[in-house]
Amino acid sequence: MGCSGCSTGRGCSTASSGLPGGCKNNGSCGTGGCNKLNVFDWLANMELPSGQPAFDIVEIRFKNSRKDFYRNVNNLQLNVGDVVAVEATGGHDIGVISISGELVRLQMKKRNVKSDSEEIKKVYRKAKPADIEKWQEAQGLEQATMYRARTCAVKLNLQMKISDVEYQGDRTKAIFYYTADDRVDFRELIKVLADEFKVRIEMKQIGARQEASRLGAIGSCGRELCCSTWLTDFRSVSTSAARYQQLSLNPLKLAGQCGKLKCCLNFELDSYLDALHDFPEVNNVKLETERGRAFHQKTDIFRRTMFFSYTDEPDNFIPLPVDRVKEIMEMNKNSLKPADLLLKVATKIVEKKPDYENVVGQDSLTRFDKSKKPKFKNNKKRSGGPNANKPNEGNPNRPNPNANGPKKPNNNNRPRPNNNRTNQTKPNTSGNNNTTPEAK
Repeated sequence: MGCSGCSTGRGCSTASSGLPGGCKNNGSCGTGGCNKLNVFDWLANMELPSGQPAFDIVEIRFKNSRKDFYRNVNNLQLNVGDVVAVEATGGHDIGVISISGELVRLQMKKRNVKSDSEEIKKVYRKAKPADIEKWQEAQGLEQATMYRARTCAVKLNLQMKISDVEYQGDRTKAIFYYTADDRVDFRELIKVLADEFKVRIEMKQIGARQEASRLGAIGSCGRELCCSTWLTDFRSVSTSAARYQQLSLNPLKLAGQCGKLKCCLNFELDSYLDALHDFPEVNNVKLETERGRAFHQKTDIFRRTMFFSYTDEPDNFIPLPVDRVKEIMEMNKNSLKPADLLLKVATKIVEKKPDYENVVGQDSLTRFDKSKKPKFKNNKKRSGGPNANKPNEGNPNRPNPNANGPKKPNNNNRPRPNNNRTNQTKPNTSGNNNTTPEAK
């Protein structure tokens, strides 16, 4: 494919990996290709009916955004991306095929070019290696030629700006693109440039938008300029487009890289105009209420809200729906005044229950601040509890500490005298479990 973004401006040859080469972008162009005004051929995979000949006209791209239609008179097998030599004024030019096939017929219809026109020039042949080398040498001289031409224009005191230079493929002609506010007499400049560069000179005046289209840049939106990527129809843009979209008339924000109003101001203008059909005209109309007179401040189109302020409180913006504004205007026509701008409606306040789980309220925030629980909750179990002398009665699975031997005395727990106990029962040491009636 033709590459206008690389330093040489030559056609990009497809590498073995399938990615375009030349500009070394590895297929990551923001416009889907490595050239300006790239076109996707959506008819490429469709076969023609049997017996239908292929369209004999192709579209060829030259430097930057210059394109033209050429007739394939020699029935060459031409594909998109082929470098060809075409007919030019007083010689031949080198270009890259951008579209071929039936899509060219649609493009010609779009540009109002008839297929049987005699002004359509011819395709000579596919470019030879010698043609491509001469073409590349000519392109290498374009930047130095532009700087030299600017110097000559300054010396001749010409009020013009030379923005770009394009050499013809055979290096016999050079086109100088310039911008100027007034008419410029550059006849003396042509003589100087012809003697300087030894080529035929053609001066072509372009506008500020065409200049930005040829040079290319990054817009305030962070993307490539529309005029250098896909936009070809430069329509006039007025400040009324900004007013309809409720934009502040700030020249620094509304102007593009070309110094004119941005073309994108027209993109959404139709949507705003359709939305404004239902809004009342309140530019010079003031709403009369018992509270006072109110005037219009601003409008939110897509929220269908209009903001008004009382004359004694200009800083207080009161939002009103469109239907309410129409209602007040109808009342004023009938010599009636509402009490206030806002329609007061009695509303019942209903406490809305939370529909989420109160995670914080489930646990205490101080649950980690509690002291560690003691190992034994009741100290009576350790000394003199009701089951102190019965270790296995409370828990039968608990081992008996006196089973393997006598219990070691504990000096900490000293025995206390019991004065209330007068009679003590002697243990039965006879080993006879039978008791006498007296013992009972």
